[in-house]
Amino acid sequence: MWSAVNAVGVFVYVMLVVWVITNGEKVFGEMENFWGPVTFLLLFVFSALVCGLLVFGRPIYLWFDNAKKEAVKMLLFTVVNLFVILLVAFLVNVLIK
Repeated sequence: MWSAVNAVGVFVYVMLVVWVITNGEKVFGEMENFWGPVTFLLLFVFSALVCGLLVFGRPIYLWFDNAKKEAVKMLLFTVVNLFVILLVAFLVNVLIK
């Protein structure tokens, strides 16, 4: 169950970041100086951190709590759930064209 929640969390977070990137110029204005690219790269790094925590956080906790089999199983289920979400996103992208 947690693997599906984490995968959906990654999906929702990615959608939010895509919304910010897509509407960034409307919301924040045009990037006119050094700080625009810095902010974009920081968002990229922060996104990697959030997604990494959602995918690997609980499995790492379980691993160090000596529940290694459950940790590996949860990580694999999260990967499978993310792959299914990816396939659905591809399908939606093809169908709405």
